[in-house]
Amino acid sequence: PQGEHLQLLLRRSQEAKNCAYCPYSRFPVGAALLTAGGEIFSGCNVENACYNLGMCAERTAIQKAISEGHTSFRAMAIASDMRDHFIMPCGACRQVMREFGTDWDIYLTKADGTYIVKRVEELLPLSFGPEDLKK
Repeated sequence: PQGEHLQLLLRRSQEAKNCAYCPYSRFPVGAALLTAGGEIFSGCNVENACYNLGMCAERTAIQKAISEGHTSFRAMAIASDMRDHFIMPCGACRQVMREFGTDWDIYLTKADGTYIVKRVEELLPLSFGPEDLKK
């Protein structure tokens, strides 16, 4: 995405962050996922008192898109309140992203809106994907 489309994706990730349910970590995260068809699905992290039952923003956005029939993605923006570092997806989220290809963009942001762009293949090098099951 470029120009206004990119700004919309980044803004939607910030808006999703505001919906985060994170009473334990107090670390809100939002994600906005752009499908190949141009639709945007957002997600936020949702924690649980049984910690391992929580869900990351990135996986929430992907699952929302999948549940609506979308499996081809172009980009995702991820937002947090981190000021000095760019937000990075956890390993589980990287593997879920990888399930849907290695050739799409992930916009990693800081609280001030600055960002860097990484491809899924950069975030999870030497990865295992669906095509490996056929070998």
